[in-house]
Amino acid sequence: MTLTEACNILHIDEGMNNDLVGALLDAIPDYIETSTGLTATQQSSEPLVETVTGFLLTQWYYADHADDQALTRTINSLLKVLSIRARDYEE
Repeated sequence: MTLTEACNILHIDEGMNNDLVGALLDAIPDYIETSTGLTATQQSSEPLVETVTGFLLTQWYYADHADDQALTRTINSLLKVLSIRARDYEE
């Protein structure tokens, strides 16, 4: 995901907190790999990765959201699906 795409997801102007948004984007592939076993290379071919990346970015950037539990449940469900997909790569 590009910085421009991330800013669009977060509904912020590009240039506003670019360092923070960039750092969060850099951390997400490793987080997904640790959570699911799906390597960065494998993530590039999985459409759900972009979706979960947007949700993780939103949750991490807006850490004080009141609706955090619903977002966390959604993220966890998507990570479970990606874990199953990771097993398909191992076979």
